[in-house]
Amino acid sequence: MKTYNAKRENIVRNWYLIDAEGQVLGRLASEVAKRLRGKHKPVYTPYVDTGDYVIVVNAGKVSLTGKKMSEKVYYHHSGYPGGLKKTYAGKMLSDCPEKVLFHAVRGMLPKNSLGRRMLKKLKVYAGGDHVHEAQCPQVIKL
Repeated sequence: MKTYNAKRENIVRNWYLIDAEGQVLGRLASEVAKRLRGKHKPVYTPYVDTGDYVIVVNAGKVSLTGKKMSEKVYYHHSGYPGGLKKTYAGKMLSDCPEKVLFHAVRGMLPKNSLGRRMLKKLKVYAGGDHVHEAQCPQVIKL
């Protein structure tokens, strides 16, 4: 019996809808990353993008455990000397909650061109509405 290797043209991609309301950020991000990579499929191949599209709504209602709201820091550098900027998780969650989930999922994907391709299939929305109704996404309960 030979090992099955998935081919890019044979992959069937589904759309999934996940409601992030009341979910813990890290546990939600790991489930989203698993769906984006395709590890939930029997045809998973590490070097091929076998994952599905994932829509996450209510990203502004995600929760953080412990003191992470006031102590977790996101760093960004402008590229200029002295240009290191930091933002606390509580402020980022109130200003642009999409970035919090996006950053968490990005850290769980491969750090190469394959990971960047997988990340393009993630659609995050702060509220409960999204524009992907035509794709008929399947709702996932976590």
